[in-house]
Amino acid sequence: MERSYDIETAIPTPAEYVELRRKAGMSPKEVETARVGLKNSLFAVTLRDSSKLIGMGRVIGDGACFFHVVDIAVDPSYQGRGLGKVIMSQITAYLDAHAPKSAYVSLMADVPADQLYKQFGFHYTYPKSLGMYKRY
Repeated sequence: MERSYDIETAIPTPAEYVELRRKAGMSPKEVETARVGLKNSLFAVTLRDSSKLIGMGRVIGDGACFFHVVDIAVDPSYQGRGLGKVIMSQITAYLDAHAPKSAYVSLMADVPADQLYKQFGFHYTYPKSLGMYKRY
């Protein structure tokens, strides 16, 4: 029998966020900085197994010209069940409803997650542009 999970359009607590990022092998964040960043999300979706946070994704940006998809994460013990697709479906529905025709929606894709994002219409920017970053 297929297991169902609770899908919420809400941000996780800062402590949950930091812990899920750690479990998923993402760069660490401090709880206090997470508190500020999370409340400034344009959109967030969480997946829960009972009350346990098992997946999430967010959209950040200016709400008109630029949207950036971030924090797509699934607890490793729940990976391989299509939960990344569930998260991206929720994010896509938000963007379809809120992003104007001229908006630029971006994300940074880790390999092999780039294959998931391709299913939702994302394309590589290379060779016209390259993603760049600066970490503090």
